[in-house]
Amino acid sequence: MSFLAASSNYAAVVRPLQVLVMVIAILFFFRVLRVASVQARSPEEVTTKGRRRGSALGLEYIEPLPRAGERLDVERAVTIGRSPDCDVVLNDTYLSSRHARVANDDGDLSIEDLGSTNGTYVNEELIKGRVQLDRGDIVQVGGVLFEVVR
Repeated sequence: MSFLAASSNYAAVVRPLQVLVMVIAILFFFRVLRVASVQARSPEEVTTKGRRRGSALGLEYIEPLPRAGERLDVERAVTIGRSPDCDVVLNDTYLSSRHARVANDDGDLSIEDLGSTNGTYVNEELIKGRVQLDRGDIVQVGGVLFEVVR
């Protein structure tokens, strides 16, 4: 009789564990399918589907550290530099007086260097002319770093 009692206790413990393992395996399988479907999309499909009306792109400070996390919304166009005439005045010796211009074109951001001495960088690449910005891009003007955020 003790053998019968032990086997019923075993079944009472093992059966819920089997069900739990199956549920976890199914959830893992669905997660893998989701990741595969997201990665299979073309870049054009991602940018058009990912864009939400009313949530415009903006710039968020990464450096200098005292301003980290601060958001800079770009309604139309802003100039960045050391000159008091700029929309965004930054006290950075590596910035020109009128360093760069960031423009909002119907929710899309673009940046252009205004002939600065040290240049403007997007994702560590020196830009020439006007460059379209995407969410997650890192913009460097002088010693100031921004991330493009929604």
